Amino acid sequence: MAIEFDEEEGDEAHAAPSMNTTPLIDVLLVLLVMLIITIPIQLHSVRMDLPGGVPPPDAPDPVVVRLEVSSSNQLQWNGEPVNDPAALEARLQAAAQDPVQPEIHVHADPKTKYDAVAAVLTAAQRQGLLKIGVVGLEAYAKPAL
Repeated sequence: MAIEFDEEEGDEAHAAPSMNTTPLIDVLLVLLVMLIITIPIQLHSVRMDLPGGVPPPDAPDPVVVRLEVSSSNQLQWNGEPVNDPAALEARLQAAAQDPVQPEIHVHADPKTKYDAVAAVLTAAQRQGLLKIGVVGLEAYAKPAL
């Protein structure tokens, strides 16, 4: 209990009831510490059963066919000229029938018309080739800001 002085009545002291919260806070802190101690420690590990034995062999490097389209619509298959569309179709068909299809990398000259490149891509898709890509355009990409 605290003693307060009332200024209106003079110097008389009377007791004003107020609760002492210090023991309550002490008890709450003890309970908090007991709670923290009793909580089990969490481990950040995960149990995993990893495969054992011999690892699988590395996959072989894919066969890459470099198909170049010049600005004058001339085609080259790995450096060998392809003179007509029928010869290109025959080579694409042979590549599609291989057990492991090769990757077709189409390199187009910057001055090549879109129609010539689109014709090559369409012919490859028509023969059933799945791994077709246009490469060599990285130099013309806009830099990221």
